[in-house]
Amino acid sequence: MDWAYFLQQLINGLTLGAIYGLIAIGYTMVYGIIGMINFAHGEIYMLGAFHSLITFLICQAAGISGILPLTLLLMLFVSMVLTSIYGWGVERIAYRPLRGSFRLAALISAIGMSIFLQNFVQISQGARVKPMQPLIEGGITLMESPNFNVQLSYMQIVIIVLTFVLMVVFSTLIAKTSLGRAQRACEQDRTMAGLLGVNVDRTISTTFVMGAALAAVAGMMVTLYYGVIDFYIGFLAGVKAFTAAVLGGIGSLPGAMLGGLLIGLIEAFWSGYLTIEYKDVATFGILVLVLIFRPWGLLGKPEVEKV
Repeated sequence: MDWAYFLQQLINGLTLGAIYGLIAIGYTMVYGIIGMINFAHGEIYMLGAFHSLITFLICQAAGISGILPLTLLLMLFVSMVLTSIYGWGVERIAYRPLRGSFRLAALISAIGMSIFLQNFVQISQGARVKPMQPLIEGGITLMESPNFNVQLSYMQIVIIVLTFVLMVVFSTLIAKTSLGRAQRACEQDRTMAGLLGVNVDRTISTTFVMGAALAAVAGMMVTLYYGVIDFYIGFLAGVKAFTAAVLGGIGSLPGAMLGGLLIGLIEAFWSGYLTIEYKDVATFGILVLVLIFRPWGLLGKPEVEKV
């Protein structure tokens, strides 16, 4: 019973952590290239969830929702495209005009954009929660006992596998492609990268688009997994994903994913074995302890400032 329950909480924690990790990658990519936190990223994730739900409702009205693979592909494609446009717009409106200003100006602008997007969705879609019927049902029974069965649902398999694949693809993209080299050059010195022929504006915009696309995938996964969304889901998920990025080492893609998995596991085990009301306290408390002894995060590297 105890081992079965432990295994179930482990599966739940890895699933939740994979979602946090996808959102956290967007935070760490933006920070790595411009040195600022995109505090509107949580709302970008929320928009991805709404785009996937609206796409499903359109497919249902068109009579093609019964063709599950086609419906899921349309939901994923439309959500990623539309959410990426919003991500590009955030960079174009909230960040680029203030890039040469003092750092606090861009931070205030990002917070303002976050509030705007949240209220925009509240007004346009309503404040009530939006339910969605389960699309991917069933699962695998990993362990059976008289009192408890360990279940791994097909939806959890999809989330974990898709997250792993996207992590490998984006890590390879940044490490092996010309776009990745341009991003790493801008991270080191934007002025010098521009002098050497790198289109800095395009590189930064592409980074925002990539982060928004990952947030859209996370939003769609949450919609399918929990079956209910509202205009406020981006705030807390964004805060926890930012915490995951800091915990793993801001600026490190593997660190962002590791931080997301750790936070998901902490929440799952704390809720399963202790009291669910204090799971957020446990998460942020462990973050504080890590930052006290390792301020640059688990996989981050200390910054050395040359004088």
